[in-house]
Amino acid sequence: MKHRTGIISAVLFALCLGGVPSRGADVFVYGFEDLPLMTGLSQVVGNSILFDTPQGRIVQASAVGTVSQSAVLKFYIETLPQLGWTIVDDTEFQREGETLKVEFTAEGQVLEVRFLVEPTSNE
Repeated sequence: MKHRTGIISAVLFALCLGGVPSRGADVFVYGFEDLPLMTGLSQVVGNSILFDTPQGRIVQASAVGTVSQSAVLKFYIETLPQLGWTIVDDTEFQREGETLKVEFTAEGQVLEVRFLVEPTSNE
């Protein structure tokens, strides 16, 4: 129940800060210079982290909306390769020494989408 309240609060907070659903590629996810925010998602500004390390940047951002996980996956699988990202799997992409992970949390009709970029590990 506590997690549900958090997601609902995040949606309301995003809407109060002017986080209206975007028009697709017209709006980019905060902290990412070329990661479009899918139509139907609103950025949760308070959840963004930007950090530079000697190995590369770490960026984390969240968005929420009443969209389906499959629609989000379809959008990013179609869009990210056009921006130079290689698909590793449905939720992971790589480009120029960085890995982008897309994670999901759903509570009722509200979907939270988390974007995380970190240096690609050389295991």
